[in-house]
Amino acid sequence: MVSAPATFQTGFPIRPDRLVEARTPDDVREAVAYAAGHGLRLTAHATGHGLPGAVEGGVLVVTSGLDSVTVDPAARTATIGAGATWGAVTAAAAPHGLAPLNGSSPSVGAVSYTLGGGLGILARQFGYAADQVRALEVVTADGALRRVTPEREPELFWGLRGGGRRLGVVTSLEIGLVAVERLYGGAIAFDGERAAEVTARYLEWTRTVPETLTSSLCALPYPDLPQVPEEVRGRYVVSVRVAFTGDAAEGERLVAPLRAIGPALEDSFREMPYAESPTIHNDPPFPHAYYGEGLMLRELDAARAARVLELTGHGAPMMNVVQLTHLGGAMAGRPEPASAVPHRDAGFLLGLISVLDTTDVPAVRALYGEVSGILGPLVQGRAANFCFGGGDRTAGFHEPETAKRLAGLVSQYDPAGLFGGPYEG
Repeated sequence: MVSAPATFQTGFPIRPDRLVEARTPDDVREAVAYAAGHGLRLTAHATGHGLPGAVEGGVLVVTSGLDSVTVDPAARTATIGAGATWGAVTAAAAPHGLAPLNGSSPSVGAVSYTLGGGLGILARQFGYAADQVRALEVVTADGALRRVTPEREPELFWGLRGGGRRLGVVTSLEIGLVAVERLYGGAIAFDGERAAEVTARYLEWTRTVPETLTSSLCALPYPDLPQVPEEVRGRYVVSVRVAFTGDAAEGERLVAPLRAIGPALEDSFREMPYAESPTIHNDPPFPHAYYGEGLMLRELDAARAARVLELTGHGAPMMNVVQLTHLGGAMAGRPEPASAVPHRDAGFLLGLISVLDTTDVPAVRALYGEVSGILGPLVQGRAANFCFGGGDRTAGFHEPETAKRLAGLVSQYDPAGLFGGPYEG
């Protein structure tokens, strides 16, 4: 086995038999041919926040070197390599008054995020990042480098967007950009002792906001460290984060009910250049060990939400971050051409992240089982982008018909299981 490059996710061993650091698509082709010729499983790691789980043996292709970003401002498109981060794509698009449908963290890999669907900070207005894909270049298990478009390979184009991890190694994407130069956004934070009240008010508020506003609620215990802002350091905090593409005056009106909840620990709502959008969530930039789950919910009531927060909060056996993201809007639409992105009629995404420094995976999974029991029939399925470290859980991502269709594609393009076993959906 060989040593692999350090990743953002430090909780799982990465010990491949052979490591390929690709600089060109041909390097990826050679790695695929080698793995196929030696009967080895192949795993791809682009960049950003790591692999879905442990890697023991096989071939690991690292595509962080394929990090080119090219913007066509006239066409409002960008061509991005597999190793590009959203921070790089946003920086390249901003001088043209354009923006990608990026996530909250600038260090996340843009391509892998998009293949999982891509739920970003403008999602209620513009839909999933996968909806903006115009073309893909992918190396399939037969070693072919294919340019996949709706016209050339419509079924593979459908499957790669929302279910693409098992269909090949994507080396680049061509994506559409949106005309967003500035936005109104930020976060407002409250003492975690008021978690149930704040969450109930947030759920009520989401029923009143336009599709041009995307928001989430986050509950987490901040560590008592010097790099953490003093107003939240060492405290359990519940925050509401907002991104709104309208003007600042309308933004102020829309967030007024949040401010009316009561005394805030922090209030950073303001107008900002789109390039400053990562400050809305302020995701941690340092590597760490974590595990996570993403549950797509039909709806959520205040009573169940309060029980989840009580279970995962101060009394939990490990540090947990809970994020509740308001869905709907353009995500609920049916874009043309259609994609494998699932659960478009979900009302909320409940994301759970647990730090593994003081606990182990079985304990975390037991906690997640309790959360699922509380939510019961509200759970529609799981969100691939938010199952951090969850390579051991591969079922439940897609509706039965979508899963069946994807399984057929995997059988067609990877009959020997180079990228894994039979598709479980």
